[in-house]
Amino acid sequence: MKILRIDHLGVAVNSIENGKNFWTDVMGLPFEGSETVAEQKVTTAFFPVGESEVELLEATAPDSPVAKYLEKKGEGIHHVAFGVENIEQALAELKEKGIRLIDEKPRKGAGGARIAFLHPKSTNGILVELCEK
Repeated sequence: MKILRIDHLGVAVNSIENGKNFWTDVMGLPFEGSETVAEQKVTTAFFPVGESEVELLEATAPDSPVAKYLEKKGEGIHHVAFGVENIEQALAELKEKGIRLIDEKPRKGAGGARIAFLHPKSTNGILVELCEK
């Protein structure tokens, strides 16, 4: 598996509009835009930082994974995403190493990326996302 970079940090927020103020006004990061990913019941907003980004995640439905996360843990870091060269190869390698996968196959993410999540029980409590752009 070839990891290219930390692609982004996912931050769960109750409101992108409120979260956006901190990242733009206080931290001085440019707002790159937002996108709703209906399949995942989430709206995302991106703030570039060098080769990486901060991604805000706002639930669009009460049964979405982000809504459940917010209900349980409140706002904060939701996941760390690593850009990989070949997501299918990475998933196969991780599965072979005994890592529990949430996604056996990649699915569509924001920005046209192909994504897959690793279960936090296999990653010391951190939700890890792999993404291929």
